[in-house]
Amino acid sequence: MYYVSKKLQIAASHRLELDYPSKCSRLHGHNYDVEVFCKSGELDANGMVVDFKLIKERVMDRLDHKDLNEVLPFNPTSENLARWICEQIPFCYKVSVKETSGNTAIYTTE
Repeated sequence: MYYVSKKLQIAASHRLELDYPSKCSRLHGHNYDVEVFCKSGELDANGMVVDFKLIKERVMDRLDHKDLNEVLPFNPTSENLARWICEQIPFCYKVSVKETSGNTAIYTTE
């Protein structure tokens, strides 16, 4: 089995739709630390699990310096963001989204 990971930092704003009062319901921003994990039993014709450039394009190009509420069709919590990123990347089985130094959400397909 081959494993690869890529770390990215995304600067983005969002506001959360919550069923309780919270300052997070107001527009605010984060510098998210994202790590994408992929695996495959075989390498592609180029000798890769997945091209790191593809990961960057599918995550950074869609989310960096954006209002997540405008570009995503769901409540942009870190948990939902981790799941969405995982679904965008071939062979991805795990994504970690660190919103702040003390708050991290992890999504895994396993």
